[in-house]
Amino acid sequence: MKALLFICHGTRLAKGRMEAEEFVRLCMAQVDVPIKEICFLELAEPSIAQGFERCIQKGATSISVIPVFLLSANHIKIDIPKELQHLQNKFPGVDVNYGRAFGVHGAISHLLWEKITKSRVNLRKNTQILLVGRGSTDQDVKRDLEAIASNVQNHYGIPSIQACFLTGSEPSFEKALWSSSESYEQVIVVPYLLFSGLLINGMKHTITRYQQQTAQNVALCDTLGYHPILKDVLLTRINETLETKKYAFS
Repeated sequence: MKALLFICHGTRLAKGRMEAEEFVRLCMAQVDVPIKEICFLELAEPSIAQGFERCIQKGATSISVIPVFLLSANHIKIDIPKELQHLQNKFPGVDVNYGRAFGVHGAISHLLWEKITKSRVNLRKNTQILLVGRGSTDQDVKRDLEAIASNVQNHYGIPSIQACFLTGSEPSFEKALWSSSESYEQVIVVPYLLFSGLLINGMKHTITRYQQQTAQNVALCDTLGYHPILKDVLLTRINETLETKKYAFS
């Protein structure tokens, strides 16, 4: 019997967990698979092991694992595959297919443009847009977010957009924000984060400190949240994984 196991990152904030679960359940409703479970990599329960075992308890003989992550970093490439390998060793009779993160998908440009236009800031040549990712020591994350920023700029003719990061990659969000004060009159900050959490709270504190020391206008967009475009991208990744004929963790 087939099962889908969705892995979200997890957060200590109840609001963030609820947002993630609501988004995944909306996608679940459009997939005809008998067993569907949600779990978290860290900071929330059920854990990956708990979610995996719930699938087995319900009769799963084949589990398609869907990482609900925007970009492929060490969590996707190392942490989750390591846990899945351990679980498959524990349950050798279960087939496991591992899907892909959202990644660089053309449709996401339209979602980001929507976030930018909803910031209620009039775009001018002296407007800087900062696309802010979580960040990672994995250089693929830097490359992919820069590609997404480039896609938005090319599609909508944005004068200036820069990818920056909260941790692990350069330039940092704080450095990019301060650099913008030298050449731009206003900044639009677009968090490339799925849901609410401690990271977005930290960004708000950084912006507050920055505005206390400069006269620059800074608009912070909402996180990506549930959106029909993201739902469609996730459904694409689900269908890809369900069509996989053999176990693969990469």
